[in-house]
Amino acid sequence: MSSKIRKQIYIEPRQEHLLKAIAQQAGVSEAEIIRSCIDLHLGGITAPQMNLAAWEREKEFIKEIITRPAQPGSRDWQREELYER
Repeated sequence: MSSKIRKQIYIEPRQEHLLKAIAQQAGVSEAEIIRSCIDLHLGGITAPQMNLAAWEREKEFIKEIITRPAQPGSRDWQREELYER
């Protein structure tokens, strides 16, 4: 038997009724029905792919902000100074 991970979920009473009925008709466990439904539902969904070019642009933007000179009227304190108060 393959390794499985235990999950605990809450379902609606109508879902429980349907789950029990389907499992009984199919002659399999309720857990097997749930696993099959998860596979069926998630089979068409692909994991989001990271856009590395967008991330590189974001990193450059962050570097540019960090190196900007202080703006007139901007804060004149550092976060660490707040801990000293």
